[in-house]
Amino acid sequence: MVRYEPMEEQLTGLDPVVEVVPYNVHFRDRLHDQVTNQELILEYPTVYLIYDEKAATKQQAPKFIVYVGETSDIERRTQEHLGIDAKQRADWLALKQSGNAQMMVVGNRYFNKSLTLDIENRLMLYLMSVKNVKRLDNRRFNPQRKYFMSDYSDEIFNRIWQALRRKRADIFEDQAEIENTAIFKASPFHNLNYEQNESKVKILGKVENALAARRNEADDQDATVIFIAGQAGTGKTVLLSNLFYDLTGSPLVRPKQLYLLVNHEQQVKVYQAIARKLGLDTDVKDIVSRPTHFINTHQGQPKVDVVLVDEAHLLWTQGKQSYRGENQLQDLLKLAKVVIIVFDKYQILTTQEYLDDAAVRKLEDGAESQGNRIELVNQERMVADQATIDWIRTLIVERTVGQIPADDRYQLKVARSPEQLYRRVQRLDQQRAQGQASLVRMLATFDWPYSGGKAKPKNGDYWEVKIGQWHLPWNLQLPAVEGQKRRNKLLAWAEQPQTVGEVGSTFTIQGFDLNYAAVIIGPSVKYRDGRIVFDASASKNRSATQKRTWKGQQIDVAEELLRNELNVLLTRGVHGLFVYAVDDALQAKLLEAAGTTHTLEDD
Repeated sequence: MVRYEPMEEQLTGLDPVVEVVPYNVHFRDRLHDQVTNQELILEYPTVYLIYDEKAATKQQAPKFIVYVGETSDIERRTQEHLGIDAKQRADWLALKQSGNAQMMVVGNRYFNKSLTLDIENRLMLYLMSVKNVKRLDNRRFNPQRKYFMSDYSDEIFNRIWQALRRKRADIFEDQAEIENTAIFKASPFHNLNYEQNESKVKILGKVENALAARRNEADDQDATVIFIAGQAGTGKTVLLSNLFYDLTGSPLVRPKQLYLLVNHEQQVKVYQAIARKLGLDTDVKDIVSRPTHFINTHQGQPKVDVVLVDEAHLLWTQGKQSYRGENQLQDLLKLAKVVIIVFDKYQILTTQEYLDDAAVRKLEDGAESQGNRIELVNQERMVADQATIDWIRTLIVERTVGQIPADDRYQLKVARSPEQLYRRVQRLDQQRAQGQASLVRMLATFDWPYSGGKAKPKNGDYWEVKIGQWHLPWNLQLPAVEGQKRRNKLLAWAEQPQTVGEVGSTFTIQGFDLNYAAVIIGPSVKYRDGRIVFDASASKNRSATQKRTWKGQQIDVAEELLRNELNVLLTRGVHGLFVYAVDDALQAKLLEAAGTTHTLEDD
């Protein structure tokens, strides 16, 4: 009689089988000769990785080209790769002819089709962020939802990753470190929540219908707009990244007819890295770029099929630098058949991006009238109770400071001084150095002088945030640590090691997550007569405080833009937010709201 143990007991002590063999025509002999558990490898479904190591240079560690797959018959599938695939595709031929290519085969007693597809997808998710992986191939996207064993997939995947890491730590990096990277957070291989998945299915249908309807229409008609709305942290970027990857493999969109644009320099780096690792930029030059570049290079050309715009609230609504137009979104509508935009009016930060509420409503209503407005409402960034999220939202939008709610999942604390705030940052950063991966950075409202480029202040080497005797440089001024300069060019601000010693602004952190955000609320944010007020005279952000010509009139929108600046800064932390206010009245009110429970203590 078979005794069925509870699943938890069955999983205890269970490790996957991982076999490594050369990837060549002799693979079958090696599998049969060296595999100890032939049943799991040769008769069960398996997940496998084929990797080719490129020689290291003096400047760089070895780089790997990695293919991830799953199969019910590893012998048959490998023979297909070496035979048919090598005849039809250059990448498979290169792997076959390489003298360095290896194959890892992973077996597990609990593998079924859904589970192997899930593990395959998760391997893509994690390997995407590994610095030594130059190129990642799969050409499929198989997100899984609920299935038999799905409740244990996290545990099984973690064991598989650790087993692979024991074989090749230079490919399989520490999971916690990977999860802190910007590429991981924006990866198209995340499983979407129900709201995101429903939105994606709807959008793909809208794209299909729009492209079909436009085949016989005049080329001078403006693009169909699909409007994705959502507040900070609702998962808009992950949805857009997911859509981008899906559409690159879709028969609806020709490979050279899809582009992703974003006006944030740090975010451009992230999307370009994703496109480069997945080989999406091989056939399409500048598949990821800034809007001005796309507009300037596509003027007078046939319309492309689809343009996706992340952070569309950053699109310029007036001429600036090399952009000679008047409205980037309106220009994009003339250059594409479908434009998918992600938009949050509470993240418009500069007068160059300004749209009044009426203009935003017109844009949304136009999409709504065609059933093309999608709204995400579920908070995906902050691991916090709704009461905490509401407290931050009330402070920003309603400008009132209530009692900070109890929350076992999220640290929301008020520091007594900037020194104390920075000490907490340093302590949490030490956890990262010890392998616990606490990504934390100092941030501040733009209330201290700063000039980009090579300009230096009259006194000192760096532009600094100064409060009393305390001071730190800010906004990407510190030099890279030894040996890191080349890699820093590919990393977002928060990922560069030296930036823990400086303060970031909205221009370095917008669109990114931190585990913990330590925010200095500068003198442009005050507390008067029971409400938060914004003082433009105390801000050094001319992009927010200078007047803007709008509909033929000079208008002052500083109050609205400074509110949005605060919104961006206070919503960066996934697990915690620590704040200190320069304004005495606001600091006193925050400490009152914190009480003893939510006042930061040194430990």
